[in-house]
Amino acid sequence: MDNIKINGIKTYAYHGVFDAERQLGQFFVTDVIMYLDLKGASVADDLEQTVHYGEAYEMIEEIIKGESVNLIEHLAERVSKSLFDRYDKIIGTEVTITKTNPPIEGNYDNVSITLNRKREE
Repeated sequence: MDNIKINGIKTYAYHGVFDAERQLGQFFVTDVIMYLDLKGASVADDLEQTVHYGEAYEMIEEIIKGESVNLIEHLAERVSKSLFDRYDKIIGTEVTITKTNPPIEGNYDNVSITLNRKREE
């Protein structure tokens, strides 16, 4: 399946279950894969037959910077739903959100979740 990837969208935001996360904030890194048929765009060299990834990036960043949520799972669901709502060409998404500094003690790099979604018919 053809896809467009936007990797490493680094956004400072205020999400989390704990008050400190919502007050101090932290960086979130978002990776998005949009699955769609790129045959028409690749043959015709036509932007109308694909997803404008610059616009998609701006929308994703706006969602991450937006209203605080408890769970990054919910945030990823918002991103995926918004992509489906805006671009009818997208038939599937994979959204990974990484919390670079979650409030848990231990020796690890980060914590992330990934949601895989298909367009509902």
